[in-house]
Amino acid sequence: MEISALYKIYEEHPVVTTDSRVCPKGSIFFALKGERFNGNLFAESALERGCAYAVVDEWDKNRPEDPRVIVVENVLETLQKLANFHRKKLKITIVGITGTNGKTTTKELVAAILSKEFKVAFTQGNYNNHIGVPLTLLSINRSHEIGVIEMGANHPGEIGELCEIAEPNFGLITNIGTAHIEGFGSLENVIRTKCELYDFIRAHEGKVFVNKDNPILREKSEGMDRILYGRDDPTLFVSGTLSTETPFLHFDWNFFEHPHRVRTHLVGAYNLDNALAAAAIGKYFGINAELISHALEAYEPKNNRSQFERTRHNDLIIDAYNANPTSMKAMLDFFSKISTDLPKSVILGEMKELGPISGEEHRKMLDYLRRQSFDKIYLVGSVFTGGEAADCVSDKMLPFERVDLLIEELKQHPITGHYILLKGSHSVQLEKVVPFL
Repeated sequence: MEISALYKIYEEHPVVTTDSRVCPKGSIFFALKGERFNGNLFAESALERGCAYAVVDEWDKNRPEDPRVIVVENVLETLQKLANFHRKKLKITIVGITGTNGKTTTKELVAAILSKEFKVAFTQGNYNNHIGVPLTLLSINRSHEIGVIEMGANHPGEIGELCEIAEPNFGLITNIGTAHIEGFGSLENVIRTKCELYDFIRAHEGKVFVNKDNPILREKSEGMDRILYGRDDPTLFVSGTLSTETPFLHFDWNFFEHPHRVRTHLVGAYNLDNALAAAAIGKYFGINAELISHALEAYEPKNNRSQFERTRHNDLIIDAYNANPTSMKAMLDFFSKISTDLPKSVILGEMKELGPISGEEHRKMLDYLRRQSFDKIYLVGSVFTGGEAADCVSDKMLPFERVDLLIEELKQHPITGHYILLKGSHSVQLEKVVPFL
């Protein structure tokens, strides 16, 4: 079936699902495949549950014809082509956001600010890959005025591919660091891949928002139509100055040389760059400064990202959605500087997808921890119990291969009256520890 013909069906049934267990009445089910699943096996179930159509790429030709079953060569490619066809039809502004750290928080802040004046569609959660981006685009309807699309990558060329689908008019790279090295092979490849967003924007005469304080991004965006933001420089389009970060980020930012004080619910000075990026985008699109400040103050982080939580026994900073050397160091630096009368303890999960640099980066982290005066240090992950970094675990550190083993330790020896940081890759599941703190 031609994409144009499929699009006519989509216009009549504009709800798309890839989960046969979640089938809104009249929706279209796309039978995606992966290493551990095959959506084609559940196409009939999706139709029975309420889907109007099922798009498949595996179907027994001996079965009776079913007009509700649309057979294509490749379901994923069809989903992506349909999303791009829809994006071209919409003709709305798309802001593309990528980066090693902070892209989800920045996307949320941008959406919160722009929503003050516009009908905004934006990536839900971190649904930012080759499946999530098309689904986000297909959730946009003609009432929306701006789309904010988060783009993630774990291998070279992926950001370029997502740009071809989403066709952003504006771009923002939050920063570049050593995440997903296992898939990229080198930091140079990470830089090249993230900057594929710049490449697309440059080729299509769009505009980018650039952190002047980041030398890599400043260099890579040279000669582009760009808007600069950063810290402590009133000549920039948006500039901000850190006020406090104990634990919540407070800062001042300028709007036509008029300062505005913002008191956020975000923790860590590293979030200042994310907030300034969002303010710059909001200011460019004409959002009033008071509304920008209000949106930044009203936003409360969720999904275990830069969250502060006070339990009956301890104060917690929970940043356990992802971790890489850059974000781990930034969070540990921030936590070590917090002024408090409570003893400080850390619960750290291993950093995943670092490939050949995993051992070295975990050893660096352990060396850093040895120089700190944290009361208790808990480590979770096989890299600490039997991996390359295991020999660097000191006597004052308690390593656990899995989070359930740490929970058993906390049941036997509870922590009370501490200021505790939880930081690690999402797959370590440190959030399971919170009820025991």
